[in-house]
Amino acid sequence: MPETPVSTSPRWAGGDRAEPPRTGSELETLSAFLDWHRETLALKCADVPAEQLSARLVEPSGLSLHGLVRHLAGVERWWFRIQFAQEDVPLLYYSDDDPDQDFDDLGGDFAVALETWRAECARSREIVAAAASLDDTGIRRSTGEPISLRWVMFHLLAEYARHNGHADMLRERIDGATGM
Repeated sequence: MPETPVSTSPRWAGGDRAEPPRTGSELETLSAFLDWHRETLALKCADVPAEQLSARLVEPSGLSLHGLVRHLAGVERWWFRIQFAQEDVPLLYYSDDDPDQDFDDLGGDFAVALETWRAECARSREIVAAAASLDDTGIRRSTGEPISLRWVMFHLLAEYARHNGHADMLRERIDGATGM
């Protein structure tokens, strides 16, 4: 029996994600599922009219597709670059004076936010590829405790799964498109 495609909606034609492998190492599996979730977010934003990308359509939530992309760019940077790899880079879309600017300050161009997110994902992949093992550690800034690459990857999977659910609701409100 042939396998069912990951996405059967014609809205996503040409943008289907590669299904994660059913066998492979832990690193290969985690990386593939994380990339699958990243592509899910991109697909949820594909072909959405520009004026709808920043729309907050699921009240009382202030979430929007634009805000989710900004937030997940910051999450990628925070966990992979700052916490795990200990890079000295500024935070994205965050300040102590405005900690929710990723969701609240949507005046910027969505295309720029999307490119920033894609660049952060690419850098995260480089960090994972350079690691010797999932047991490699960084140091959590808040506690000084070690944090493993395995933990970071599982944490990002949970973060994307949660926010892709939000993106699915937003997309359904925009044009009725649903599905993974």
